[in-house]
Amino acid sequence: MKIVLDTNVFISGVFFGGPPYQILDAWRHWKIEIVLSQDIFDEYQRIATELSRQFKGIDISVFLDLLTVKAIWVFAPRIPFSVSTDPDDDKFISCALASRTKVIVSGDKHLLNISGFRGVEVLTPRSFLEMYIKNKN
Repeated sequence: MKIVLDTNVFISGVFFGGPPYQILDAWRHWKIEIVLSQDIFDEYQRIATELSRQFKGIDISVFLDLLTVKAIWVFAPRIPFSVSTDPDDDKFISCALASRTKVIVSGDKHLLNISGFRGVEVLTPRSFLEMYIKNKN
């Protein structure tokens, strides 16, 4: 199964654990595939670099390097109109549409509020785990 992973979920999984970590672990074990665009990866990299200054024990380059080779990369043209009330979130919808990915995993209320746009479901990490990971094991 392919998913687009919002930055907040990726960062939480790397730095803090919980359901976001379980999602990254499922990806690491080939249970799901993460789809990325350059805009999303750039945001991951920017936020992770900022946090790695606070959390010296975490080598973020390992996660970013793994993404560069293991993720599915797509060219995701910008949507010509704003979908979310936070236009910065539109890159996740754009990536999902460009890759025909039906699920975005996010804790962001702006993305959660547009769940269903053009058939793309937006789920919280916990909901995604319950619906797609835990029931498949």
